[in-house]
This record gives sequence, structure tokens and C-alpha cells, in this order.
Amino acid sequence: MSDYPPALAAEDFVPVALTALGVALLRRRHPLVPAAAALIVAGGFAKAAWKLIVAVDGPDLPGLHGALFPLLATGFTALAFALSREAARPPHPAGFAVPLAAALAASAALRDAWPAMVWTIIAVTVAAVLLLRSAARAGDRLAATLFGLWLAGQYLLGPMAAGAEQSIALQWAEQSCNTLAQAAFAFAAWRLVATAPSKEGVAA
Repeated sequence: MSDYPPALAAEDFVPVALTALGVALLRRRHPLVPAAAALIVAGGFAKAAWKLIVAVDGPDLPGLHGALFPLLATGFTALAFALSREAARPPHPAGFAVPLAAALAASAALRDAWPAMVWTIIAVTVAAVLLLRSAARAGDRLAATLFGLWLAGQYLLGPMAAGAEQSIALQWAEQSCNTLAQAAFAFAAWRLVATAPSKEGVAA
């Protein structure tokens, strides 16, 4: 018997959809954003699919579960890099590629998700700060606040999701936090693309 109720497993697709919506709204900010979105969504979808398969007493497919943080780490690194291109003096690509490669290599060598998880949190932080700054420059305080809430949610989710032993109650708490965080992200992204372009264009 599965340790995951089907309802719990099915709900895990909701934050994935919200994340997909949020990143899709940012697609015009840089050509790399769609690729970043695909990687981020693939990671979340793989974990949700694994949970649903297990919940309906299907086979345990550890490859799906294990894909979460490598895909998230790569996707959020790509997103952070893409957003950093908007800066007056964008950082060198190696500043993103080298630590990503090191984190993925460490996770593979240790057979543990925590190095990739740590780098994912760092990459998410960079992306969130850049988005928050864009919203603040556009004069959208609500969007800036929502990006901040999204970031706070990510700080909670990493350690919660990486735990080897998780109760059903903890899983519901994790997914509820994730759903709220991704809803905040999607709404903030919508506000950013709806209101920021004209204001940022004037400021530029």
C-alpha cells in the first residue's frame, strides 16, 4: 500500500501548473526563459508524477523522484542568468555555470540531493531578488511583496522536500506552502508583465 493518498498526490500538480504559468508570463524578458521554464516544470512534474504513481500502488520509479533538484537547480540557474542580462553590468556566465556544475557533480558523487538543493535555493534567491527589483522599479509594491513571499516559501520548501522521512501531515503542509508560494509568484509575474514594461521603458 502507498503512503500517499491519491488526493495528496494529485494536488502536487497544482503548484507545478502555477509555476509554469508564472515563468511563461516572463518569457519575453529573455530568450532563455522558455528553456528555464521547461526545466523547472519538468522537475516539479517528475516529482508529482512519481508521487501519483506511488499513490495508486504503481511501481516506485526513483528516477522521477531523483530528477527534482537537478532539474530545478538547472532551471532556476537558467532563469537567474536570463534575468541578470537586464542589468547594466551583467555577471559572467561562468558565475552561474560553475557552481551549478559543482552542485550537480557533488550530488551525483554523494548520491544525495542536498548539494543540488542548496544551489537551487541560491539560484531561486537570485531570480527572486532580480524580479523583486524589477517590480520595485516599476512602482508595483504588491508584485514586489509577492515575489518576496514566493522567496520565503522557497526557503521553507527546500528543507521540507529534501527530508527522507515525511508524514502525510508534513506533505500536506509542504504542498500547501508550495501552492501558495507559486500562486504568489504567478500573480506577481502577471502584474510585472502587465504594468512594468511601459514604466521601465520610460525609466530607461
